Amino acid sequence: MIGRIQGILVSVHPPRLLVDCQGIGYEVDVPMSTLYQLPQAGQKITLLTHFQVREDAQQLFGFATETEREAFRQLIKISGVGSRTALAVLSGMSVNELAQAIALQEANRLTQVPGIGKKTAERLCLELKGKLAPDLGITPGKALTPDTNSEVLQALLALGYSEKEALLALKQIPPDTSVSDGIRMGLKYLSKT
Repeated sequence: MIGRIQGILVSVHPPRLLVDCQGIGYEVDVPMSTLYQLPQAGQKITLLTHFQVREDAQQLFGFATETEREAFRQLIKISGVGSRTALAVLSGMSVNELAQAIALQEANRLTQVPGIGKKTAERLCLELKGKLAPDLGITPGKALTPDTNSEVLQALLALGYSEKEALLALKQIPPDTSVSDGIRMGLKYLSKT
């Protein structure tokens, strides 16, 4: 397996790069997040890679960071999600945004990525739950735990509040709050606005 590639960036034709390594040119597909971090053609670059061998092709995918590569590897493990779809997801949102969407089970955020429909987004949320954020070292920070946060959000949405209003209310709820207290605090906040 090819785990890293270092060489001279010859050309960029999104999403594909051509990298010259000791006279051999490697075509490497990269997400847009990596593409934006690249130097000008003729400069030296180093990319972490994922080498994929299929019946009809051998492809090399490059990433600027380890977290991007690990997210890509988690995505392609899911049935029905190929390498092109995984690249589209990583091009459409950062790894932190993806991990947050998965932790909060926000399938609608994933459908904003071109090529991701409702069913695929729901499958991503279901199969990546608990896998993506811990593997990438992402913590919820000052927010509620993902399960509690999601339950409070769903309750507020079921009560007829818009997603924008419900998310605003969630930001006002302190960490380590139970679901029932979170709903109560959310309703209290929403009644004042």
